[in-house]
Amino acid sequence: MDDEMITVPAGRVTLSDRRTERRWDVPLASFRLAAHPVTQEQYARVTGDRPSTARGDRLPVEGVSWWDAIRFCNALSERAGLPSAYRLSADGEDPEWDPDADGYRLPTEAEWEHACRADTTGPRYGPLDEIAWHRGNADERIHEVGGKRPNPWGLYDMLGDVWEWCWDLYDPEVYGSYRVLRGGGWFDEHWSCRASVRRRSHPTFRVDDVGFRVARSMTGRL
Repeated sequence: MDDEMITVPAGRVTLSDRRTERRWDVPLASFRLAAHPVTQEQYARVTGDRPSTARGDRLPVEGVSWWDAIRFCNALSERAGLPSAYRLSADGEDPEWDPDADGYRLPTEAEWEHACRADTTGPRYGPLDEIAWHRGNADERIHEVGGKRPNPWGLYDMLGDVWEWCWDLYDPEVYGSYRVLRGGGWFDEHWSCRASVRRRSHPTFRVDDVGFRVARSMTGRL
């Protein structure tokens, strides 16, 4: 997996929420992010499962919950001999992220947006049809990773094809345990495929346009 990861430089990103009209700045250390979402072949190799509705080794894995994603990260870390980023209790609830662990993990929402923008300033890092699969060009189906133009930092499919789980709670005071999704999917209209768009869902939610990509902190060995 590491040979398909991109080093994202340190920086700062301003997040915003349309519902609350809130904006907040987040400074970020450098980290590594997978060049594309986890594929069905990668997911099956680590877990032995193929949960997706559509089938194809190079298609993004979909039909995976947030819980599935963090368990995959821990399993991938174990296979690589790395410390797990997530501590899970016996009942599987209340996961804790160890920021000092350099195992695989989900990106934070701020990391995701910083990586997606790649020092660009508009709503997208290029013309939508050139960079993303969305309702207007996807023929109502998911597509293989890496088929569109990457962003300036070499990251593919940051917008479109599948929504991507992030680590963060969306708004715990209002939505409880709901987690953040980013990026838009193959069935979404163009306005959902923008770097700033936030979506939320319950961490057990599974559907055919939601997947994830993995990150690693730049601590310890890489």
